[in-house]
Amino acid sequence: MTDVAPQAIRKLAPGKLVIATHNAGKVREITALLAPYGMDTVSAAELNLPEPDETGTTFVANAEIKARSAADLSGLPALADDSGLCVEALGGDPGVYTANWAETADGSRDWMLAMTKVQAKLAALGPDASRAATFVSTLALAWPDGHVEWFEGRIDGTLVWPPRGAAGFGYDPMFVPLGDTRSFAEMPFEEKQANNHRARAFAALVAAVF
Repeated sequence: MTDVAPQAIRKLAPGKLVIATHNAGKVREITALLAPYGMDTVSAAELNLPEPDETGTTFVANAEIKARSAADLSGLPALADDSGLCVEALGGDPGVYTANWAETADGSRDWMLAMTKVQAKLAALGPDASRAATFVSTLALAWPDGHVEWFEGRIDGTLVWPPRGAAGFGYDPMFVPLGDTRSFAEMPFEEKQANNHRARAFAALVAAVF
């Protein structure tokens, strides 16, 4: 059998980059993480790009759908994040459906509603149910010619109730990372930014493409 050499990861040159999301919290985090690398970022929302249907069943698949769509429509490299909360006692839910749990009847997202659903399902399992959880972030970096690179970051923690803190977004108020006593929403932005699932995925991306 002949060994096949792995393809080299494509490098990303400084310049225009689409952040393939309409989530203002993600745009803020990703823009801050990219700032040192000479990238001129613009969000999919600023470009009036539609949000594609996330039909994948994995974080990788959904990140790729968003990145490819933005790259195809803009003609620019595009970076997408698909991230979620995986709760051990719930079999990994909400997982790739993390945002779906926040959806309301009018199509908006209510993260307090989503956190309440998680808490209710855990409470139904009884007081001894594990509250261990993991935040996962998968980044897909796509070019208009169809090339895609993927990077993943994870951070383990424990879920608390009631939610704590006013910073952050999504499920941050109920997630306490291992080794800390504060929820992500109780941490200053810069501190959370330095060590969360998205930051770890970005560290892998930076090491590979810059």
